[in-house]
Amino acid sequence: MGMKAFTSDLRTAFKGLCMACSVWGLGWCKAWNHTPPVVVSPGLLAVEWCRTFHPIQATEFYDCMHSYLASARITGVKVDVIHVTLEYALEEYGARVQLAIAYYEGLTKSLTKNFKGAGLISSIQQCNDFLFLATRQISLGSASCCNSLSAPCSFKLSDGKLSVNGVTLLSDVPENVTLTKFCPSPQSSDAPVPLVQKVQSASHRGGFLGFSTREESDNLRTSLGRFTERNFLSIFRFKTWWSTQWVGRSGSDLQMETQWLLLDVPELGSYALILPLVEGSFRSALHPGTDGHVILCAESGSTKVKTSSFTACAYVHVSDNPYVLMKEAYGASRVHLNTFRLLEEKSVPSVVDKFGWCTWDAFYLTVNPVGVWHGVKEFAEGGVPLRFLVIDDGWQSISLDGENPFEDAKNLVLGGTQMTARLYRFEECEKFRKYKKGTMLSNSSPAFDPAKPKMLIGKAIELEQAEKTCEKAIQAGVTELSGYLSKIKELRQQLHEMYAGKEEENEAIAESDCCEPISRGMKAFTSDLRTAFNGLDDIYVWHALCGAWGGVRPGTTHLNSKITPVVVSPGLAGTMTDLAVEKIKEGGIGLVHPNQATDLYDSMHSYLASAGITGVKVDVIHTLEYVSEEYGGRVQLANAYYEGLTKSLTKNFKGTGLISSMQQCNDFFFLGTRKISMGRVGDDFWFQDPNGDPMGVYWLQGLHMIHCAYNSLWMGQIIQPDWDMFQSDHLCAKFHAGSRAICGGPIYLSDSLSGHDFQLIKKLVFPDGTIPKCLHFALPTRDCLFKDPLSDGETMLKIWNFNKFGGVIGAFNCQGAGWNRQEQRFKGYPQFYKPVSGSVCAKDIEWDQKKEAAQMGESEEYAVYLSQAVRLLTVSSRSEAIHITIEPSNFEIFSFVPLKRLGQAFKFAPIGLVDMFNSGGTILDVVYSEAEGETSVRIQVKGAGSFLAYANAKPKSISINGVGTEFEWLDGAKLLIDVPCNEQYISDLMFHFSLLSLDD
Repeated sequence: MGMKAFTSDLRTAFKGLCMACSVWGLGWCKAWNHTPPVVVSPGLLAVEWCRTFHPIQATEFYDCMHSYLASARITGVKVDVIHVTLEYALEEYGARVQLAIAYYEGLTKSLTKNFKGAGLISSIQQCNDFLFLATRQISLGSASCCNSLSAPCSFKLSDGKLSVNGVTLLSDVPENVTLTKFCPSPQSSDAPVPLVQKVQSASHRGGFLGFSTREESDNLRTSLGRFTERNFLSIFRFKTWWSTQWVGRSGSDLQMETQWLLLDVPELGSYALILPLVEGSFRSALHPGTDGHVILCAESGSTKVKTSSFTACAYVHVSDNPYVLMKEAYGASRVHLNTFRLLEEKSVPSVVDKFGWCTWDAFYLTVNPVGVWHGVKEFAEGGVPLRFLVIDDGWQSISLDGENPFEDAKNLVLGGTQMTARLYRFEECEKFRKYKKGTMLSNSSPAFDPAKPKMLIGKAIELEQAEKTCEKAIQAGVTELSGYLSKIKELRQQLHEMYAGKEEENEAIAESDCCEPISRGMKAFTSDLRTAFNGLDDIYVWHALCGAWGGVRPGTTHLNSKITPVVVSPGLAGTMTDLAVEKIKEGGIGLVHPNQATDLYDSMHSYLASAGITGVKVDVIHTLEYVSEEYGGRVQLANAYYEGLTKSLTKNFKGTGLISSMQQCNDFFFLGTRKISMGRVGDDFWFQDPNGDPMGVYWLQGLHMIHCAYNSLWMGQIIQPDWDMFQSDHLCAKFHAGSRAICGGPIYLSDSLSGHDFQLIKKLVFPDGTIPKCLHFALPTRDCLFKDPLSDGETMLKIWNFNKFGGVIGAFNCQGAGWNRQEQRFKGYPQFYKPVSGSVCAKDIEWDQKKEAAQMGESEEYAVYLSQAVRLLTVSSRSEAIHITIEPSNFEIFSFVPLKRLGQAFKFAPIGLVDMFNSGGTILDVVYSEAEGETSVRIQVKGAGSFLAYANAKPKSISINGVGTEFEWLDGAKLLIDVPCNEQYISDLMFHFSLLSLDD
């Protein structure tokens, strides 16, 4: 009988119904025996007098009421007539603020205890007392508190269907799935007020999905419903640390560990997003189900952390613009979770618009000071000085289990051999530790043989292949292994002897003459680098999130480190076989206790900062989910580590000096990015296929671009996308260079010494080591969103971006590879490695996504320059698209510049320095002026080379920095001048035209 029976019957009859109870009056009760002498409107009990309880009993009163209601399966309350009781009945209880605080504190405690901290709608509360005193937990109220309350939610869950504006997205939705409207409150988030207001204005287009189960568990799953015959784009984890795009037409087409799902809703001309979130100690992801079902999986990462219900473990949102959709959805998630910050709220590292070099592919683990020095020197001498340097893996003090814990591991060359090693001190390893100040500045500085690291790497690869061959023989049941083992022993000895020569080289560093007083180690080395190479602004070093790949070795530092066995989440069962995962599973992780995470990072970073290091590349980030069993689960462990990392970043590297890597999972983005503002959006650059496909040298490059472009859709909301390094002498170097030119992030290489294509590099880099960076981060065009640019044999990848005075489209033929679901790996598909055809138009550029670009999108006519075809043409906003065919592993860059009309017939558009891939990025300013039948165009340009503009009239004269210069005017439109280099690298170009002769 009673309320509980009634609510039970309601839920039985009306599936999906959420129950709330309306409570009039903030403080009514006959049980407490005091009636203040005021008369107000009748409350819930219809009494003549407002009966209030004493404020010291406020908590008890609300708990008595709400605990009963919760037991009757009421899930929330609407608390009304708030600004009656307290404001009128305050005479005997001190000032109104004091009375309000007592009542609101009791209400907040009960809300947290009985209604999950969220089940309350406030009403008749529109006074600043309430807003300033009551809303620590209350997040939903009448229109002045939450603007979106008056707008109906776009999503609806009823009759087993999740629909948006009347269109069914998911059918057969189980009864245990719930939909809750999103109504953000400024009081519940530290987000800037303008951001909260933007989120509020769009909140009616979103909502939260939750679900419940009968049994508590650390790994809960439910179907969200099913869909078929609807195009989708998704992002899934293909390795623990890396994500990429996937398209399909059914829930069963999804991959495991899907991070988000974008549905095409052509019935509405719209798009809908399902975004798994973090709730409490659980993080969520989407998995494929049978018969088109979409499975939502929530896991804690610890068998000791269990629950049975969620109210907001996924977020849904709809918009008619897919790029606005991503902005709004991640903005809503940011305000709701309050655990991360958007890119727009943060400062980015200073390397973002500069040219750099990473040592990894040049040396792997053999990196040493002499080699690094000569590498930096080669770029300077080649006319493209480095502005930042990343000393990758190989500089740390690491040791292997079973060997002397306080000595560096020996003869490490290839990635993989170091993955079971552990950090034993925070300072650099011996080969860097031995460096003496002034060594490389002296006339007798050590030489470097660029063939030496290549020989070591080649021998190490030979050894690795021999070990793999032996392993395959064992798996095949071969018992006579002496020949295999003998070969392995021989190769190891050869590698050891080659490394002995490297040790002699290191000793030469230690014995070199240098100025007194003697200074050694990393600090001396970075000081010498900056002395010799003035423009080298930043020097970063690599480290793993847990210190080293194998963590911190117990007993070697002051930290409490414990070898923790690795447990891989069931959700990762569908990912690629990964050497890194196998090695980490083999050795476990020396995990520093999470209560010392801040100490761990500060110990590392404070030393590095004192040694002249300005930032770190933090790698191997998603190992934490492997070792969370004893530490409260993956969310709690991640929170502790990311808090420590954030504090150290703020203290030691100006809050920005960090590149995140191997981090492409929602845990990191939702929990680790309050300060971190830049990170990798693609897998590693692979110059060849590690599995031996000779065509991998080609198809792996297009695959890399797909990772980067589509991951930027979500990661770019939170961090500055970093498209990673590449090698300028690679067979597909130009292909990579075209994408980096317009990616909107830093450009850096991993060239081996003496392995540079400076002609190509100069198409990317200014003479001062900065780059013509686009204003936004590159994103795939709308017509690519639900296509497969890797293996459908017909779609080219198109990415868009902006410059200050124009837009840009890059079209890339990435066909020839794809994810093989059965083999759970990427592989080449040579049948698709062929030319593809497509079209490009000005509308492919999402001009409205950047305030500065919106006006350019309204232009009626554009000049268009094709960088590879070396072609200039004009198109109108109504023209047919430009058709193009692109060969495999090739590209074209289209620069769209609005045509400026001056007078009746004169048209002009500056294209920029066309010797560079992103020609429009070389233009810093454009000013038009007219006087007495003459017009002048002043253009400020950075760099040197051939400058191109569209002009349908021949100039009277052109000057560069005030000095007249010759020019070419070809085909009645192409205006070309040669801009010489100068010490400032910036030139003022002045064009003078007579409008009178043209108008006649």
